[in-house]
Amino acid sequence: MTHLWVRAEQRDHEQRVGLMPDGAKALIEKGMRVTVEDSGSRAIPIDGYRAAGCDIAPEGSWPDAPADAIVFGLKELPEANSPLIHRHIMFGHAYKGQPDGRMLLDRFKLGGGKLYDLEYLTDESGRRVAAFGYWAGFAGAAVALKCWAAQQRGSICGPVGVYPSSDALKADLSKELDATGQPRPRALVIGALGRVGTGASDLCAAMGVETTKWDMAETAHGGPFPEVLQHEIFLNCILANPGCPVFVPRSAVTADRRLTVIGDIACDPTSDFSPIKVYNRATTWEDPATRTAGRPPLDVTAIDNLPSLLPAESSEDYAAQLLPSLLTLDALDSGVWARAKAEFDKHA
Repeated sequence: MTHLWVRAEQRDHEQRVGLMPDGAKALIEKGMRVTVEDSGSRAIPIDGYRAAGCDIAPEGSWPDAPADAIVFGLKELPEANSPLIHRHIMFGHAYKGQPDGRMLLDRFKLGGGKLYDLEYLTDESGRRVAAFGYWAGFAGAAVALKCWAAQQRGSICGPVGVYPSSDALKADLSKELDATGQPRPRALVIGALGRVGTGASDLCAAMGVETTKWDMAETAHGGPFPEVLQHEIFLNCILANPGCPVFVPRSAVTADRRLTVIGDIACDPTSDFSPIKVYNRATTWEDPATRTAGRPPLDVTAIDNLPSLLPAESSEDYAAQLLPSLLTLDALDSGVWARAKAEFDKHA
């Protein structure tokens, strides 16, 4: 019997989950066993999983799960050197030269476990089967606008937190922008045709922000891209990959520019392929922006779990996208799972 173990997220500010109670019920009805860890922070209450027929385990007990269980989470595991014996489904962030990636792969090699990276679950055409992209773009654009509003007050963006709904976020942000007394800024979205760019563009439209939308056609010449500096806000919605052009070179810090806020929604600053060269670390919920220049200010916001600002909506959306693949977990040697394992084997 295939056994899926849904672990509680152990990262601060992480309330999302990749499986909803109705999805768990569908897995059980197909003959799988589903264990869900209790959680003090998950946006979806545990009672729904219990009613669906799931086994309930203590929070953080996944290291003691049966060896044949498939451990499913979203964000990274706590830092440790202990071997990983299980098969894990999660966002590993280990294949693009990230500093912590080697340590994670070493843990799998030591324990004999396997990583099925959610970023590399793809269909036959290479398209990801599930992504949080829309809500990352939506929330990332909102944080970038908060950074701009803070600049109008002569400060830098303060802490951000969870919203119960996208409507609540929009209402709060609209008040904050109105309070500046300034016309709305202009934004440039690169990657506008993708999931992330669509979410960012939708938030900007809801806030009355004039938005220039670029995608592959506008960036195919490889740069430079002086137009980026002529918008107050730049929203990067393209993942860092080999061959990705540089959108914001280091020289932008001292250049003549209108640009004052960069929202690096793709958020991969430690990758060699990052298209934004004016910063090198992710920002946090407590400190959403890092200032790279003073006159005019140039703030970068790069939070790597943006959909968690809207945990209920983003979880529901993602879980619905992923469920058809989870329903094939009893065939790990084929389809999306085989492709993800091949990627792990290559990098391991």
